[in-house]
Amino acid sequence: MKHATLVVVFAFLLLSCGTKKRTTYSKKSSSEVVKSNKANKDYTKFPFPEDAKKFTYFSTSTIEEYLDTYAEIAQFEMKAYGIPASITLAQGILESGYGTGALTLKTNNHFGIKCHNGWDGEFEYHDDDEKGECFRKYNHPMYSFRDHSIFLSTRARYASLFELRRDDYRAWAKGLKKAGYATDRSYPQKLISFIERYRLYKYDKEVLSQGYSVQAEPKEYDYKKYIVRKGDTLYSISRTYFISVDELMKLNDMNSSNLSIGQELKIKSERVK
Repeated sequence: MKHATLVVVFAFLLLSCGTKKRTTYSKKSSSEVVKSNKANKDYTKFPFPEDAKKFTYFSTSTIEEYLDTYAEIAQFEMKAYGIPASITLAQGILESGYGTGALTLKTNNHFGIKCHNGWDGEFEYHDDDEKGECFRKYNHPMYSFRDHSIFLSTRARYASLFELRRDDYRAWAKGLKKAGYATDRSYPQKLISFIERYRLYKYDKEVLSQGYSVQAEPKEYDYKKYIVRKGDTLYSISRTYFISVDELMKLNDMNSSNLSIGQELKIKSERVK
């Protein structure tokens, strides 16, 4: 696939896939989408192509249709944030049921990202691990892909992923599970299975063949102190600061998960440049 602008890609899809039965959900100009999205303040760091005047997205009934529709976006996100397109697509296929899942149809949320602290956009309640959990809602799927990139690249718990080679999808799949993205023990194997069955690694190779670095640049971090309060646990602190319990313990030379009120903990966060 050539890396043209999104408008060319979607125009191509409309023409080349005309024999497929698809239902158009929405047609909005890029300015309308940006203006109406409530949580777009971080999306300007790597703006979508300026000449992409219209974005069109479809319901998808097969994995092949899902890839036809979203592979270009995943590759754009790889260029901007360094997350392998193969991983993004495999997660999207798995988390959204290749665009057919009930949550995705209600929210355009392709990655099962929950609201978490600090989310000020639209949301929807949906039964998942627990009943009535809060999930982020987007007015267009491309913002789900962008939020996925931001979600992984700005949280300390996923920092180790960005030290991996961008063509090592196996290490990324295992790293996501280790960092706590999913509770499913077979999560890495499921991602790897999709990547190898549908040759999703070819999308990584296309990006890297254009001169993008195989090895991500090392990130810089700031450290701050946290004073343990009554009721705190390592798990609750890890959820607040998006860092894994294992990394918290390693960072503070802890052999036990026991905490005491008034104890000082070192917390790591990515440095904002």
